[in-house]
Amino acid sequence: MTTFSKMTLKEIERYLQTQTAALQPQEWKLLAADARAGVKKLLAQYTARRQAERTEQERLSALLCYERQLREKGYTYIAGVDEAGRGPLAGPVVAAAVILPPHFHLPGLNDSKQLTPGKREKLFAALQETALAWSCGVAAVEEIDELNIYQATKLAMLRALQKLSIKPDYVLLDGISLQELPCPQQRINGGDRLSATVAAASIIAKVTRDRLMCEMDKKYPGYGFASHKGYPTREHRRAIARLGPCPLHRRSFLLLPEGEKL
Repeated sequence: MTTFSKMTLKEIERYLQTQTAALQPQEWKLLAADARAGVKKLLAQYTARRQAERTEQERLSALLCYERQLREKGYTYIAGVDEAGRGPLAGPVVAAAVILPPHFHLPGLNDSKQLTPGKREKLFAALQETALAWSCGVAAVEEIDELNIYQATKLAMLRALQKLSIKPDYVLLDGISLQELPCPQQRINGGDRLSATVAAASIIAKVTRDRLMCEMDKKYPGYGFASHKGYPTREHRRAIARLGPCPLHRRSFLLLPEGEKL
């Protein structure tokens, strides 16, 4: 049994930080009985950290509910599909398709809209390493203007699925159905918040599109694409009013609404 009373605060802190399993009941009692204020603070921090880890485990387990149910029915390669870029005034719409391995675990995985850019980049790198397969499909500005954004989004999703190195036997989609698929599918409204594979796809699509818009900022300077990524911010509207639309702008979208103060 660890003798905490003989340990310094630094030693206790290091001990608690390196524990992968929960403290034994006797260890907990010894730390709780320690009269040092520093020990009480360390124990409170440890307790909060363990609770946060349990909460995250429960969230991730719930996020894999669809995938578990499908695997129980015999499906092996479950692809999640999501898009980024339906709402912007400029740039393509990008879709991603992802197939995750069984028993997948990636702390922090969430709907891309709930994550900071830095967190998305880290998760994107982790997904590249752990996913069984992933790919992106793009529908260009010209296709958005010709087909409309909804049909262009479906086209980008189909392209992403067709590029997967592993053929999926089931597809989970965020809010859209694709009649052209040869395998079973399920549309999940808010799927990027409810399914791990769709959340993974949302991250890959978002990071891929954001990187592309940063590159477009160099090609079409002055519009601020690197900051707003083509979305209809006031700064973006002002740039359009000042410079006029560039080839990256969607002419079928209302770029400068009448009466809007810029």
